[in-house]
Amino acid sequence: MRVTDDRYSRDWRRLELAVRMIRHEARTGTIRLWTGLSDDRIRKLYRTYVQSVAVTPVRRHRGKTPSQTSFFLRNREMRRHGALLAGIYSRLGLLDRDAAGHPLLPGRPAMQWGGLVLSAYEAYLELCPDVCISFEHACHLLDALWAETELGLAACRSCAALTLVDRLRVGSAGCTFCSSQRTSRPLASPGSERMQ
Repeated sequence: MRVTDDRYSRDWRRLELAVRMIRHEARTGTIRLWTGLSDDRIRKLYRTYVQSVAVTPVRRHRGKTPSQTSFFLRNREMRRHGALLAGIYSRLGLLDRDAAGHPLLPGRPAMQWGGLVLSAYEAYLELCPDVCISFEHACHLLDALWAETELGLAACRSCAALTLVDRLRVGSAGCTFCSSQRTSRPLASPGSERMQ
């Protein structure tokens, strides 16, 4: 009886995770990777538990998952949102190198990480009503931060806030607020230093 209960509980968690991911417009391939469910099962879950009860329509995205890290560095707003989401990941231990493994790589314990990654994304949604990062982009951000080849995290040199940095670019690691303050300061007129 206990083996059956354990299997039922695991299957229920898998279905619940898939439905949560569908509600955040995750692609079928991402859901399959995390849950192990078949494409047909995912489509049936969408029709039964999401499409028929959703107040606002939930789109099903097709094609490849996002893979451009430049998405997070294209402007100050995206860098701010990316830094916030990365901070949530860090706070929840998703960037901890001593943990069981990267949550998005095949062969890793994706089910036990899935709920945590979704919780991080849902916390981001609560903190930012002006959402700029989709769930799929959030997964890519986590993947890129784990890879540490193009994106990284650093403390701002002025205020020590967590900020996203382009690891391929040489330059100061300033947060979006401090860098906007530097660019918005009026230029000093010649001789103003002597007057002070």
